[in-house]
Amino acid sequence: MPKMKTKKTAAKRFRVTGKGRVRRPKAGGNHGMQEKSRKRVRRLRQNDMVHPTMEKHVKRMLPYG
Repeated sequence: MPKMKTKKTAAKRFRVTGKGRVRRPKAGGNHGMQEKSRKRVRRLRQNDMVHPTMEKHVKRMLPYG
């Protein structure tokens, strides 16, 4: 049986934490920053968690999930 290939797009976007939850970056933090408030930009820097209902789908795309 051949090895499972990693979905490279998913590997760039998601990380599995030590407890097994999936971390993701927040959306909307790439461009047009001068229109967004400082408070909003600061909040966008922090990571967010993938919703528990979607975790299984994301982990299936990662080899170490």
